[in-house]
Formats: sequence, structure tokens, C-alpha cells
Amino acid sequence: MKCCLEHIELAMEMYIDEHEEAPILELIPEEEKLSTTCELCSEPAVYMVGN
Repeated sequence: MKCCLEHIELAMEMYIDEHEEAPILELIPEEEKLSTTCELCSEPAVYMVGN
């Protein structure tokens, strides 16, 4: 799940609830940040939450 700074905690909670394990957080590369939006709002995404 791609998310902004505001929704990072919610995205982590959603991942843990679904997969019952801690997610890996990865920064989205600078060149992809402009075209990638948060899956929970329309702000630019900063992190990829998942394994």
C-alpha cells in the first residue's frame, strides 16, 4: 500500500490486521513521488507499506 506521512500509522495497522505480521516500510524513490498518490487520500505518497 502506498501512503502519505499522515496515513502511515493507519496503513501499518491495516497491514498488520490483514497479514498478522509487521510490514516493511520503503521510501518511494524521488522520481516516482510526483506521480504516486496515497491510497487513502489524494496527497503524494511517501512510503510503500508491505512485504
